[in-house]
Amino acid sequence: MSDSLSGVALVTGGGRGIGASIARELADGGMRVAVTGRTQAQVEAVAGEIGGLALVGDVSRRDDVEAWVRRVEEELGPVDLLVDNAGIESAAGPLWEQDPDAWWHVFEVNVLGAMLCCRAVLPGMVERRSGRIVNIGSGGSYLPVQAGSIALGTAYGPSKAALGRFGELLAAQVWDLGVRVFVISPGLVRTAMTEAAFGNDAPWTPPELAPRLVRVLASGRADALAGRYLHAEHDDVEDLIRRADEIVAGDLNAIRLRR
Repeated sequence: MSDSLSGVALVTGGGRGIGASIARELADGGMRVAVTGRTQAQVEAVAGEIGGLALVGDVSRRDDVEAWVRRVEEELGPVDLLVDNAGIESAAGPLWEQDPDAWWHVFEVNVLGAMLCCRAVLPGMVERRSGRIVNIGSGGSYLPVQAGSIALGTAYGPSKAALGRFGELLAAQVWDLGVRVFVISPGLVRTAMTEAAFGNDAPWTPPELAPRLVRVLASGRADALAGRYLHAEHDDVEDLIRRADEIVAGDLNAIRLRR
């Protein structure tokens, strides 16, 4: 039986793909959901489908992010859950052929965008001593690579590695303040971006797994796992919840250098 939810969620990059699926899952659970994105028609379509709030803008622009949060608070209420899903890959191909601005823009969206959103919602969460943040990471941040095989170039993976470490550090920073921060990998979900990079025959992850995981995290049942790296396909979250003390004590589900 799926978790019943309440409160307000803000999902960035919610106009399509994984973000749209997460927005639908949270709304199905009972949350009031605001979705953001740069393409007005997409964002409005998802928001209209779930009875949510459409917010158009660029996650890497501080003014846009702060305006989103003000509007959510005014129209829906305080943000209980932030899902930092917005991400891009606009710098594929050989590094020596890259426009440095395009390469850096991947970090502006994937890392700075998440930081700006966290910064905007955290004052309210800290004041209420409650709230949850889910950062959508990627196996591209840690999986081994072979020579000539980096389909997404040299910006995407490093940006997601930075996002993962940011999430872990933030989780520790706000733990005593009642806020829980998670980093998850949705797996290799078939989207416009991944299909262009990996082709039709990749081992695609079922698209419903990441939204289901976010729903569990939104419920609060997995709060003891804040700061851990959770994989929507390869981790059984119910098993992790049962083993939470062991996982924390052993520093498991974490990206570490082991010798």
